[in-house]
Amino acid sequence: MVALVAGQHLLDLFSISIDSFRVAGGLLLLSIAFSMMSGKIGEVKQNKEEKSESAIREQVGVVPLAMPLMAGPGAISSTIVYGSKYPTMTSTIGIAITIVVFAFGCWLLFRSAPLIVRFLGQTGINVITRIMGLILAALGIEFIINGLKVMLPGLV
Repeated sequence: MVALVAGQHLLDLFSISIDSFRVAGGLLLLSIAFSMMSGKIGEVKQNKEEKSESAIREQVGVVPLAMPLMAGPGAISSTIVYGSKYPTMTSTIGIAITIVVFAFGCWLLFRSAPLIVRFLGQTGINVITRIMGLILAALGIEFIINGLKVMLPGLV
């Protein structure tokens, strides 16, 4: 919700155009999509300082694995892009309602995860993850193309 309401103001503060942010967000979505399609979505990536700090604190994980995808940079950039694309109050309320519905849907899915895993099995989950990665890649490409159309009009 913060990204929806304050995202454009943050971009304005740093003099970042929405189109360059759209390209950067598209590249980020592509990166996430490629890791989903290659099956490397759950890998932990830490530098030396983070690894030593987590060892000192004896914490196995700070953030659940799904959180970076659901509320991380990809979700934040998508929210800012759509919030700036549809800036009216009605649209902002609609996007906020969508975020709430998405959060509730995620809660329902997490609650029913054991049933889903039993029904689909690991192979089914892997197939769905790769299909969702492909859809996310298409969304990332769409962000990049729309940003480049405005930034480089002679190219299109």
